[in-house]
Amino acid sequence: MPDVAAANATADRDIATPELMKAISAAFNSRDVDRIVSHFTDDATFWLARGPEPVGRTLAGKEAIRRTLAERFKVIPDMRWEHKEYIYAGNRAISVWTVKGEGADGEDLNYRGCDIYTFRDGKIAAKDTYWKIVEKKDRL
Repeated sequence: MPDVAAANATADRDIATPELMKAISAAFNSRDVDRIVSHFTDDATFWLARGPEPVGRTLAGKEAIRRTLAERFKVIPDMRWEHKEYIYAGNRAISVWTVKGEGADGEDLNYRGCDIYTFRDGKIAAKDTYWKIVEKKDRL
């Protein structure tokens, strides 16, 4: 994950703050794609929890993020996040949440997860999403 070292984050706008994290969370819960992508840098990278790659699916750039989120909200129109905790470390932050919603295919989303953010110039330069896998099988 790209990182702007906290030691090099001399401008206040590189620092993750409670106000910034709450604004990002509110944007995602609005499901307003333009509002959401306004929080990303043009060259941002967003690693989704699911996908064909070991990292899930890589979205490179604001336009790829916009397209993918627009499609996601068509498939899961009531998707929402209940934020439990934010953790701050210079230009990095972690958001712990539960995502809920119902997919068009009948999937019931109710997963605990987290996002790891890296900020540059007051915007998201990188977002890496993880969530628990809910299985009905008894295996470790």
